[in-house]
Amino acid sequence: MTPRSPDSDAALDAALLAAHEIGDPAALAGLYGRAADRAHAAGNIDAGCFFDTQAMVFALVAGIGGADRHHARLKRHGRDR
Repeated sequence: MTPRSPDSDAALDAALLAAHEIGDPAALAGLYGRAADRAHAAGNIDAGCFFDTQAMVFALVAGIGGADRHHARLKRHGRDR
């Protein structure tokens, strides 16, 4: 298990906290993206959209790809305004 691909929710939480602590926007984008995927898969649209927003913002800050995927999902759920 690596910090960028935690297997459990507890590991994901710990990885998010660690990435925030060191200020790594690229890692945060990936970790929030994983949290968004998990929340959407569990049917928790509100949490999924929250995590998609965070993933999108950190992807933009880091200058990496992926923001468009999260924006598309937010748009599908009417959360892009």
